[in-house]
Amino acid sequence: MAPQFTVIRDTTPESAIPKGAVVAMGNFDGVHLGHRAVIAAAMEMGRAHGRPALALTFEPHPRRFFSPNTPQFRLTDERAKLRLLAGAGLAGAVVMTFDKARAGTSAQDFIHHDLIERLGVSGIAVGYDFHFGKGRVGSPSLLVNEAPRLGIEVDVQPHVDIDERPVSSSAIRIALAEGQVDEATTMLGAPWFITGEVIHGEKRGRDLGYPTANIRLDANCGLKHGIYAVRVGRGPERLNGVASFGRRPTFDNGAPLLEIFLFDFRGDLYGQALDCAFIGFIREELKFDGIDTLIRQMDDDSARARALLAAAPDAFPRLGTVD
Repeated sequence: MAPQFTVIRDTTPESAIPKGAVVAMGNFDGVHLGHRAVIAAAMEMGRAHGRPALALTFEPHPRRFFSPNTPQFRLTDERAKLRLLAGAGLAGAVVMTFDKARAGTSAQDFIHHDLIERLGVSGIAVGYDFHFGKGRVGSPSLLVNEAPRLGIEVDVQPHVDIDERPVSSSAIRIALAEGQVDEATTMLGAPWFITGEVIHGEKRGRDLGYPTANIRLDANCGLKHGIYAVRVGRGPERLNGVASFGRRPTFDNGAPLLEIFLFDFRGDLYGQALDCAFIGFIREELKFDGIDTLIRQMDDDSARARALLAAAPDAFPRLGTVD
């Protein structure tokens, strides 16, 4: 049985914090390959010194604090991020509330009060471009310079490149917005996924022979509207399917909705939370002149989805358990 993943928050008593831990520090939106290099460095440092390795991250995302009226397409909400961090093998995560007080904390105060006094860290791993503290004055070089005096170890990871392009959360958002699911998967190291509760829809799919499990995604989700091959997780169970994300132009042009048709499945999923991983992009959303044309296209979409899923039989993010 895997050890329990511990989440430490601002309200956690200091006596409950494992002093001497190594922390991988970052925002970790998506937990992509660049983030995983930082996590791997922290875990290696922890193993070398017999210390637990934790992620240190911030919620809400600092962009939400500084630009509250600007739509923010997050790759992972807080829970999804924690589940990915747990799946990466970390012992836990420190989730710091990013508010006015945190934004106004100087880099030096953050290092001495938050990292040294409260958490008692023995080592820190960060990415080359991570900044912290008021005015983003805190930098990897500041941590490196302070390390000898503080008696801690600091590891700064360079950027991770794929085909000479740096991996970043922004690049993954752009890929998803363009329907480039394969490119996003490569940068993430696993398929991008969402989690949502199955809600009641218009029941049109049932009449068409394609009953769907419907999930409302975050209003700021920037995923390209279209048809996707998907793999769904229901607890430990994995189910293959084809999904439409969009406004249903043939019918109502309504609010964006994710509609998932699960192959070879019968059952009631209403009210259940599903993880939906996007394995491949099939086509853009289209408006059809008639129901027969739509059904023929859905048959073709399903066949293409089955082929994409058969070519990636194990594709699914590694998710840990978070209480």
